[in-house]
Amino acid sequence: MNKAQIAVLAVAVAAGGAAFMMMNSSSPPPEVPVVAPRTDLDQVLVAARDLDYGTEITDADTSWVDWPKTAVPAGALVKSEAPGAKEDLKTSYVRIPISGGEPMRKERLVKGVTAGLMSTMLSPGKRAIAIDVTLNNTAGGFILPNDRVDVIRTFRDTDATRDAGHEVYGSEVVLSNVRVLAMGQTIEKKGNEPVVTGTTATLELDPRQAELVVLAQRTGQLVLSLRPITDAINKNAAAEIPTDPNADDTLTVVRHGVAANLRSK
Repeated sequence: MNKAQIAVLAVAVAAGGAAFMMMNSSSPPPEVPVVAPRTDLDQVLVAARDLDYGTEITDADTSWVDWPKTAVPAGALVKSEAPGAKEDLKTSYVRIPISGGEPMRKERLVKGVTAGLMSTMLSPGKRAIAIDVTLNNTAGGFILPNDRVDVIRTFRDTDATRDAGHEVYGSEVVLSNVRVLAMGQTIEKKGNEPVVTGTTATLELDPRQAELVVLAQRTGQLVLSLRPITDAINKNAAAEIPTDPNADDTLTVVRHGVAANLRSK
C-alpha cells in the first residue's frame, strides 16, 4: 500500500470517527425515572367548616383527612392514637374559633354545658352577674345571648309618695350597653329554634357595675331594654336619656280611683 492510499484511509477513518462522535453528542441522554420517596400517612381530625366561638360540635363539623406523619401539628387528634376522637368531641363547645381545615385541638374546646364554660366566655376583668327576669321585662323574650341591653330600675319613690299623698314610682337607667351572656341556661341561639326565656339573665359587667346591679335588685325591679345590633360594635354607645331639665317626664296612672305618678329619674 503506497503512501497516498494510507493517507486517504487515515482521512476516512478520522471523518468516520468525527461523525460518530457528533451523533453521540447530539442524542439526548437517557431519562432516568425518578421514584418519589414513600410518605407515611396518618389521618388527622380537622374542622369541616369555620367554627365560631360558642359553637356546639356536631358530627358534620369534623372530618378525618390524610396527613403526613412527619408534619402532624402538636396537639392534633390523630386517628392512629385516638380513633374515637370524632365521636368524643360531639356536644363540645368552641372556646377559641377554629378555621375550616384546621386540625382540632382539645384545648380549644370545652365539653358540655358546665360551670367552666361560662368562665371561658368572660372577657378579661369582667364578671358574670345573674338577675331575675320574666317574659315581660326581657323585651317579650326576644333578648338573646350576645345581645346588648340597658338595665333599667323601677322603684317606689318614698319621699315623693309622702309629699304627694299617693304612690309615686320612678325609673332610671342603671347600666347602658352591656352584653348578655346567657338567658337561663341558654348561652347561644341555635338555628331558628324558638327563644326559651329562663328565670335569670346573666350579664357581663365590670366589678363596679356588678355592685350597682346587686344593689339595684335590692331596691327595685330590673328591666332589660334591648339595644340595636350595631351597638355590639359601638360598645361606647350611651343610653338615650332626656337632656332637657324642664321636660315633663311624669306620668300619672289612676287605678281603681287611686292616682299614682310614674316618672323617670
